[in-house]
Amino acid sequence: MTTRAITHDKLTWIDIVHPSAADVEALHRRFPHFHPLNLEDIRSRIERPKLDQDDAYLFLVMHFPLWDARVELSRPSEVDFFLGPDYVVTVHDGALKPLTAAFDACQSDENERNGLLGRGANYALHTLIDRLVDYVFPILNKVDGRVHAIEDALFESNARRVIQEIALLRRDIISLRRIVRGQIPIVQQLEACDHPILHEHMEEYFGDIVDHLFKLRDIADENFEIINSFADTADTLASYRINEVMRILTVISVIMLPLTLISSIYGMNIVLPFADNPHAFIITAGIMLVIALLMLYLFRRRHWL
Repeated sequence: MTTRAITHDKLTWIDIVHPSAADVEALHRRFPHFHPLNLEDIRSRIERPKLDQDDAYLFLVMHFPLWDARVELSRPSEVDFFLGPDYVVTVHDGALKPLTAAFDACQSDENERNGLLGRGANYALHTLIDRLVDYVFPILNKVDGRVHAIEDALFESNARRVIQEIALLRRDIISLRRIVRGQIPIVQQLEACDHPILHEHMEEYFGDIVDHLFKLRDIADENFEIINSFADTADTLASYRINEVMRILTVISVIMLPLTLISSIYGMNIVLPFADNPHAFIITAGIMLVIALLMLYLFRRRHWL
């Protein structure tokens, strides 16, 4: 749990990482007009994206993807924003690098501090959301790389590994689509929001973020369609390989059937042709060999082999 604050040109940015009950209580003392339900929301990590409008402030809940290498899945990381006329409050788990890097840069670099906080709370909120949205593009670029790798390996003999990679990637893309799609209505509401805190000229800025989110959504949707096509292709190839194996086994079984019949007959305790011939075994084996070769020839002529 960490609460940090920076003040620049009458604008204060308060950043809270892993808020505890004491952090929430301190925030409430500093901003007593914050609604108790909003303060309750920042303690929860399972809130859905939303925008709440109060007379004195705006409260946003947004999600951004965070790669979990252990399970190879992009999980949603929640960020909560309080926006007032002279303050911005961010609450998160500290895992999103653009947010932590921005705060650290503002603490150590005067130019960065002036660039982020020197144009008011509206612009600071836009900049933070814009950086978090832009952070998603490299994640999707890595997904593109995995898609191309699967495309190259699709026709390899190791079908099990390819199918496993397709399943893992499809799960990741579904998670990314769900995260990205959930943020679009929130930023669209910000773009169209008629609230005293938001300046009219910010409509174009938030509209630009909406365009980026639409682009991210389109990339994720395209990757989803591609990976589904790969899954269908992998299933078709696996079925084809199984059919090839079954065909070979069937041919072997059909060839062995008359040979088994002949050997079974000669195993009976009755008088049979060539029974008294000293070369009976060689003759019988030759007949069986001729039958097998003849069947192989017929199968070859019919393109069954």
